[in-house]
Amino acid sequence: MFFLFVCAIGATGIAAVWVITRPRPAFSKDAAAALEGGDPGRGRLIFAAGDCASCHASPGQPDRLRLGGGLALASAYGTFRAPNISMDPVDGIGRWRTVDLANALLSGVSPDDKHYYPSFPYSSFAKMRIEDVRDLMAYLRTLPAVSGKAPPHDLSPIFRIRRFVGFWKVLYLDRTPIRPDPARGEVWNRGRYLTEAVAHCAECHSTRDLFGGIKPDTRFAGGQDPEGVGYFPNITPMRIGDWSEQQIAELLNSGNTPNHGRVGSSMTDVVTNTKMLPQSDRDAIATYIKSLPARPTPKP
Repeated sequence: MFFLFVCAIGATGIAAVWVITRPRPAFSKDAAAALEGGDPGRGRLIFAAGDCASCHASPGQPDRLRLGGGLALASAYGTFRAPNISMDPVDGIGRWRTVDLANALLSGVSPDDKHYYPSFPYSSFAKMRIEDVRDLMAYLRTLPAVSGKAPPHDLSPIFRIRRFVGFWKVLYLDRTPIRPDPARGEVWNRGRYLTEAVAHCAECHSTRDLFGGIKPDTRFAGGQDPEGVGYFPNITPMRIGDWSEQQIAELLNSGNTPNHGRVGSSMTDVVTNTKMLPQSDRDAIATYIKSLPARPTPKP
């Protein structure tokens, strides 16, 4: 009898884990037709703001619109590889519908209902507006197909079990939409949306805990490069409080800092993208960043 009781408890526990960790796509397949459409012109700006080419462009060639993937992203958990997101129907996402892109961005779920690893920053993209996802897909469909799959991830054995990502999502994935703050102006609200969702700035400019989640008290206050080769700077007023909104916007356009320096490392790619945005969007991002709460820089 005791043995049967233990087995029942074990089975219940396994069932609970299975339910807790199951992928939960933002949209059902029934929504596919309603999500089609979109404006590729607006999608081009979302593509730029989202820094998509920096990760997904094929390494070793100059065309940032050849999205064959393959970039190696080192981490404490192993090496991740950015996938092919070109319109190749076999090796890329040429067969995807907009609903598939929406589920990837807003919930980190693949078309075959598997978790994506959060090296893909869907914890920020989850707050994107569906109309922007629709426009982004319309733009991606204008780009060339690139053959060849990216190499597989090379992870420590325990992290190869994708189902465990479900636990990570319970802890860190917040799909609550960003609502406009009526106490703030249109520019600030636009900047908040771009900074927190599309441009996912906190994903780099923050420190992470043991499980790879952002520590809330370090948000935007700087953090170690996941590859262990540098440190992302504090962009709260504790570090750049003497910068004006105009100077922050200028950095996003030219890469020049107020102290006559230039950005380096991965931020050079970010600037390549943000300079493609309209000046109004760079100004909006600067307005929001200038309003961030001052936080001390965490120790490396």
